[in-house]
Amino acid sequence: MDQFIHRANLQHFRRLLEQTNDETRRRQLERFIAEEEAKDAPKPKPEE
Repeated sequence: MDQFIHRANLQHFRRLLEQTNDETRRRQLERFIAEEEAKDAPKPKPEE
């Protein structure tokens, strides 16, 4: 379920980014996309 929401968020934010010319809104959407993409990054393993 979480993966579905994650993919849906990315798709939604990218679609909105394509549709807007407002620079403030574009930066906000780019930040949202970066935050969602960061969730895909591998988690660092704790040092032992």
